[in-house]
Amino acid sequence: MSFSPLEATKLYLSKAFKVLEISPRIQKLLLTPYREIKVEVPIERDNGEIEIYMGYRVQHNNARGPMKGGIRYHPEVDGEEVSNLASLMTWKTAVVNIPFGGAKGGITCAPREMSERELEKLTRRFTERLHIVLGPDIDIPAPDVNTNAQVMAWIMDEYSKYCGYCPPVVTGKPVAVGGIEGREEATGRGVFLATKHALAANQETIENKTFLIQGFGNVGSWAAKFIHEHGGKIIAVSDAFGGLSHPQGIDIPKLIHYQNNNPNRSIVGFPEADAMEKEKLFQLSADVLIPAALGGVITKEIAQNLNVRYIIEGANGPTLPDADEILFQKEVIVVPDIYANAGGVTVSYFEWVQNIQRFAWTHQKVVQELDRIMEKAWKKIREIAARKNLDLRTAAFVLGVGRVGKTVALRGIT
Repeated sequence: MSFSPLEATKLYLSKAFKVLEISPRIQKLLLTPYREIKVEVPIERDNGEIEIYMGYRVQHNNARGPMKGGIRYHPEVDGEEVSNLASLMTWKTAVVNIPFGGAKGGITCAPREMSERELEKLTRRFTERLHIVLGPDIDIPAPDVNTNAQVMAWIMDEYSKYCGYCPPVVTGKPVAVGGIEGREEATGRGVFLATKHALAANQETIENKTFLIQGFGNVGSWAAKFIHEHGGKIIAVSDAFGGLSHPQGIDIPKLIHYQNNNPNRSIVGFPEADAMEKEKLFQLSADVLIPAALGGVITKEIAQNLNVRYIIEGANGPTLPDADEILFQKEVIVVPDIYANAGGVTVSYFEWVQNIQRFAWTHQKVVQELDRIMEKAWKKIREIAARKNLDLRTAAFVLGVGRVGKTVALRGIT
């Protein structure tokens, strides 16, 4: 059976509802988004032509606090994808127990084919269309696929034109405009911490373990950097353009330097590793696989042939449900996305707190607090999994859904 990402999330939720014995009344409230927005985003391109893009923002749930979630720029962005990711954010923020709800946004565009001037126009127009439903106590965007600190600065500046100087309206900003030390690395660091805790649960460490990293953008490259620094051997990586392998481990600092100086920001052509087709990464044997690109990449067919002991989900929804079943039967430990990639939103919470208090945190404090929260959430997931005899994904959903459901019930619907 083939699952869309939205269908997959609904299946995982149904399992959690059953375990928690949540009433149909509360289920309806948890499944239905608070608000769905679709807007046209017209801009004048550099060549003088008018182009109209479609922008989306789905605000899923605000029972536990302001809605929170990234904005992505990608040709495949659509309403269903954004709705699914907004739902996942609701459960993710609850899993790590930070006081946010869930939201997500995006624009259907090809950012690699646009100039920086065009991207700024696109971002500002999108913010203009949405500003009445954004705010530090309403909905707080952040970076996601193909967006970065500069895009967040544009959003903050445009929003401030309407509502006054307001750094906490968005997170993931440059430090110079109210950002926080360590935010750029946060999702990748969270993936690294999830890996460390998962291995430690079996009395293992990262040192000398072998890793495959699918996706070498912000998440994959930072995760690779931290794993490399702790003695892990990254024997293969891939990006949208191709892959690299080296049986003794790739020199990650050199690869990052090469990528940063490559005009198209690709890893392809790196001279100190062997080139390979990106699809071959899933055919290699290793201790740990980290999917850190887009969703739906681990299909039933790929799962049947995977030869790894752990999967740490850096991407949102990389493993489809039928693949999940196969991996469970093969006794592969899958650390789910709603925990493993929660480092970004956790440090976004720190940034939001910093902006509201007008008091800057040190990088050391950010790292310490992130590790504390990730470890605490991991212990809770493991405890639920053991007590209720569940896989880690179902246990994580039980944790997140349980917290949101309790809050919804306590607040009521009148």
